[in-house]
Amino acid sequence: MSNLELLKKLIEIESVSPNDNGCFEVIKKEFDGLNFSFKETKYKNISNLIITNGNSKNKTFCFLGHTDVVPPGPESEWTVPPFSGEIVDNKIYGRGAADMKGGVSCFISALKEFLLDYKNPNFNIMILLNSNEEGKLENGKVDRVINEMIENGQFIDFCLIGEPSSSKQVGDVIRIGRRGSLSGNLKVFGIQGHVAYPKQALNPILGIGKTLEDLKNMEWDHGNENFDPTSFQVSNIKSGTGAENVVPGLLEMNFNFRFSPESSPDQLKEKFETVLKKSKMKYEVNWTLSALPFLTSKTDFIDIVRSAIKDINNIDTRIDNGGGTSDGRWVAPMGSEIVELGPLNKTIHQIDEHVDIEDLNTLKEIYKKILIKVHQSA
Repeated sequence: MSNLELLKKLIEIESVSPNDNGCFEVIKKEFDGLNFSFKETKYKNISNLIITNGNSKNKTFCFLGHTDVVPPGPESEWTVPPFSGEIVDNKIYGRGAADMKGGVSCFISALKEFLLDYKNPNFNIMILLNSNEEGKLENGKVDRVINEMIENGQFIDFCLIGEPSSSKQVGDVIRIGRRGSLSGNLKVFGIQGHVAYPKQALNPILGIGKTLEDLKNMEWDHGNENFDPTSFQVSNIKSGTGAENVVPGLLEMNFNFRFSPESSPDQLKEKFETVLKKSKMKYEVNWTLSALPFLTSKTDFIDIVRSAIKDINNIDTRIDNGGGTSDGRWVAPMGSEIVELGPLNKTIHQIDEHVDIEDLNTLKEIYKKILIKVHQSA
């Protein structure tokens, strides 16, 4: 089926993290009659699908993607049902249209077209899909598959990730690295009491008010030529008993650092707690390191991707390593050349997520051209 038909079928599947919910079965049928093998693995409550062909002596090209999506939010606010894949004004709507079922469907269509002309490519082809890229780290990630590959002496040379990297035109932005992610859960302890007797209570909200302002204004590092400076954000604060006349005894806050290689997790922890200690409040903080920064230093694959974009869309792409984390962080320890290239990201995770049908066709042609250039350079 065409990339548009495949995308519609995938959107119709409610594959909210960590559930693939049948996307893998739809994708496997696209390989009927082709010389590919399939392996499915399950770890904790996520699934992985590994599709491969080729000779182990050759270099390996891997398309890395995910079939899971974030929840749609209030369905009543969508122009069309979020799992319908309806087409309106030459745009296909639905949760995952851009992030990242659009990239998956374009790559599979591009690969099938490529194999019509290059029946025996001189490189190995791998498609690695997982069902929990968007979900919680404790549910499991694709890292287990990657670690098993490394233990077995299997390595990925070129890794193309279909995350929605583009900004205004398909291919105008690619990513070759990502910042790290360090999250924390902070508990600040006060003394609960009556609001009319403040000397008998200790309010944790007021106690760290100045501290929050200091954290907001803190310059953690300056970044570098490849990465923006480290940023600090608070995602949630909760406190209070629900009563208007009670000073709370506890404040809980969730926060996150997106950090450049100019800061280490230990340095950020130390700086954070140095600021926090100034409040004189009793506290405890629990940390979760979700990702370390990574950067592709080799340029062979980057040059291939840039050249393919120029050939198909006639634009000069730029590198921007911003945004969230991606599954590239698990592949990076292999020493792979990693590039993220996918649809426009302006509607990802939003109500009425969609992609332009013309953009899908352009992306498919770019993916196909990349495969051709990898074959020619191997």
